[in-house]
Amino acid sequence: MSATAAGVPERLTALVQALRSHGVRIGTGETVDAGLAVEALGLTDREHLREGLAAALLHSEGQRAVFDPVFDLYFPRSVGAPQDTRHESSAGRAWRDSDTADLRERLAAALAANDQELLDQLAAEAVDGLGGYGTANGAGGSGGSGPSSRSDGWSSHQTLARLRPETLLARILAGIRAGAAGENEFTDRLQADEIRRRIQAFRGRVGSEARRRVAERRGTDEIARRAVAPTADRVDFLIAGRAQLDELRRAVQPLARKLATRLAARRRRAARGRIDLRTLRGSLSTGGVPMRPVLRRRRPARPELVLLCDVSGSVAGFANFTMLLVQALHDQFSKVRVFAFVNRVDEVTDLIGRDAAGPEGLSARILSAAAVTGWHGSSDYGTSLGEFAERYPDAVGPRSTVFVLGDARTNMSDPNTGALRDVAGRARKVYWLNPERRSLWDTGDSAADTYAEIVEMHECRNAQQLSALIARLLPV
Repeated sequence: MSATAAGVPERLTALVQALRSHGVRIGTGETVDAGLAVEALGLTDREHLREGLAAALLHSEGQRAVFDPVFDLYFPRSVGAPQDTRHESSAGRAWRDSDTADLRERLAAALAANDQELLDQLAAEAVDGLGGYGTANGAGGSGGSGPSSRSDGWSSHQTLARLRPETLLARILAGIRAGAAGENEFTDRLQADEIRRRIQAFRGRVGSEARRRVAERRGTDEIARRAVAPTADRVDFLIAGRAQLDELRRAVQPLARKLATRLAARRRRAARGRIDLRTLRGSLSTGGVPMRPVLRRRRPARPELVLLCDVSGSVAGFANFTMLLVQALHDQFSKVRVFAFVNRVDEVTDLIGRDAAGPEGLSARILSAAAVTGWHGSSDYGTSLGEFAERYPDAVGPRSTVFVLGDARTNMSDPNTGALRDVAGRARKVYWLNPERRSLWDTGDSAADTYAEIVEMHECRNAQQLSALIARLLPV
């Protein structure tokens, strides 16, 4: 392993700092535990070390997506270093088609046998021979020839595109069937799923190897900061994939419990009341010292919450997550009403209620069961705000806090600021949460700055920002 005993404390400290920069909360106690884990496990078995550090530093399984690539950077594999003598067969000469064919044969055998050590070595060889790019490798920018030490950089995408490990599935399964008797369709399917899993793991090995090599040239800290995907709660709602949105839906209940605890604490502090001016009168008998403060007690009354959500296009992921989060916080409010719109408005409170179906199909339920679109499918904030103010005047009152969720892109239609002023005039408070970057507001068909003159508008691009805003803005 390239991490020598003398450099382990520095590597561990850098690992912790990189994880913290990606939003993983790690305290001094966890760092000390990680050091003890390294001392107990040693550096011989790298996978045992990985699991030990993960157990000491992480708080949820979802953080593994960040931890594993960062661990690979600071505690890299010994196989695959540019100076490794095991790569002398490809050093100093162009990589030939026969080398690729030979590598594919050995990869098929390693995948069939599930030889972890050999798969590590083959991933390094693949990046070394197929992943180099730039003019320094002697290929005129086409990449893939010469030793890796002469490449300008390494690309896992280029490596996998040339190696095509997914095409080995049929060959591996044929070899397994030839050596086994009595196989049936069910076991064939299981074997195919297992080989696909091994191929996917090998793709991850290639990605880790390419990142490690780039890190050695550009700096490990920079690559750990820029090349590692963030946790799901830090991914922008507008670019989040299905897997990340699924992970966010699973995080709704734990996040709601934390927010409920914060809101309850704020409510307890607010219930203590403020100093009443009668305290000054009462202090006259003690020379101006307020021995017995008189407090103005607050009347315990939970507020009402209204959500007005754009459920069109990529904004739908942001709106759906927020609706689920607010529904999980339902007990913190006297009433919660949720309205969805694209270019028409309809109430969807019952569709996200506790007795409704699971959160996975929320978008489909809203679009099929609620009347949120008219003759076209594009967002129309002006028409939607006007219809909301006209059809649901009883939804907003002096105890209501209204959250408008959307990017404020009107598709060049009338923004209808009068309707928003009407809602703001009847509500206790109106906040607009915009999932776009602030630098994009009022560009193109965005009316964000126009609406921001009427109500408070906040940038809310990911779940981390959303939870912070809800904890700060929700009334007590």
